[in-house]
Amino acid sequence: MSPGAPDRETLGRLVGRSLLTTDDFDDRELDALLAVATRLAARDRAGITTPLFPHQLAYALFFDNSTRTKSAWAGAAARLGMQPVIVDGSSTQVSHGETAVETGAMLGMNAHALGIRHDLILGEGNAFMHDVKRGIDDYLAATADPRRVPIVNLQCDVDHPTQTLADLCWLRERFPEGLAGKRIAVSWAYSPSYAKPLSVPQGLIMLLTRFGAEVTLAHPEGYDLMQPCVDSARRHAAASEGSFRVVGTMDEAFAGADAVYPKSWGPYDLMLERVGANRARDAVRMKEIEREALERNAGHRDWICDERRMASTAGGDALYLHCLPADIGAEVSPGVMARHAVNVAREANWKVYVIMALLAVAKSGDLAGRLAEH
Repeated sequence: MSPGAPDRETLGRLVGRSLLTTDDFDDRELDALLAVATRLAARDRAGITTPLFPHQLAYALFFDNSTRTKSAWAGAAARLGMQPVIVDGSSTQVSHGETAVETGAMLGMNAHALGIRHDLILGEGNAFMHDVKRGIDDYLAATADPRRVPIVNLQCDVDHPTQTLADLCWLRERFPEGLAGKRIAVSWAYSPSYAKPLSVPQGLIMLLTRFGAEVTLAHPEGYDLMQPCVDSARRHAAASEGSFRVVGTMDEAFAGADAVYPKSWGPYDLMLERVGANRARDAVRMKEIEREALERNAGHRDWICDERRMASTAGGDALYLHCLPADIGAEVSPGVMARHAVNVAREANWKVYVIMALLAVAKSGDLAGRLAEH
């Protein structure tokens, strides 16, 4: 696939669609989406405005902390002429018993788009988004409201599609010849800060394997990812004539790699324990799980992206990627981060255009024509 001109027929299939995992879109649909993101980025960088949806309201509901994604949502909505509103999930009635379907209906009464981050509890975030979507869709249908209110997954327990699509856009910018045959390492790395979600590495292995890349996943014992995500990566690798493998050392993953993505995530069994503790509203157990996860992380302090490991990559100069913030001195050495500081900033900037594209393709019935008008 290549990010050429948007395919009008395929764009028509994306009208009204929500993206809850990248697997929701087929290859042609992903290609059309990325072509729109590339075009919007070029327009924005040239100072050309694209106010496709003036005076519309773009809610973003966050149940977890965020800097880059909040900024990207606000920047994307504003560039499209929309009014962004960031909602703290703790300020909703969800904790008081309001269902996700009810939340969807209430927000959908006024919103024209809705982004959601709900990433900390396995088995809950993506399901919550589906229920919110059902609430919005049911309300619109019951009231004969013609608005299109797409849901954008701003990170859940399964996937972080706006991040991984931004990563893909950056990889395509750096490797314009394509990702086929490129060796990409997605590796666990040590973090002393908190037990991070599994969704970024899961999203990466599910997405990058669709483009013929040779993806290697590395992690210590006990840091497995959700099996459906691993299965998806294997299927995509087979279909794209790429490859996917799982190894037990960071050194093996980095050897000869063209790009590396060292990123921490929590131990799988303890991430599962969060489910029961959260449902029981057991704050004490949640704190214990976090402490146990960090103690287990500390047993793998040597899993760091440093100069020695980077020297083993292709040409000793692999592209370093990260979703940020990186734990400097733990996940990555200060020297490697300093060398790639501009790279990871440019990587992050792509998220604005990915979100713009997701909103644009879902909300506009004649996107190609409308872009030509602006």
